Amino acid sequence: MAMCPVCNSLKELDISCPKCNTRLDDSGKVSDYLDPYGHYNDEETVKMGDGYLNTVNNKICPHLMVCNNCGYDVVKFILEE
Repeated sequence: MAMCPVCNSLKELDISCPKCNTRLDDSGKVSDYLDPYGHYNDEETVKMGDGYLNTVNNKICPHLMVCNNCGYDVVKFILEE
């Protein structure tokens, strides 16, 4: 079974904001914002409703990255291992 190395603290994202060059904060999986009880479901069920096509098939985990300086945000897709 594949797992997200960022969710499991095996890797850390180091991405700079394209607007102000401040380091973006990883705000976690996008699915955590969609359903307050989603963490009770298995990962594949959660991914089917995360709004992104092929997250299950391509084994990717969408993370919300936010700049606390200027408010910029972007979703980065992390390849599961």
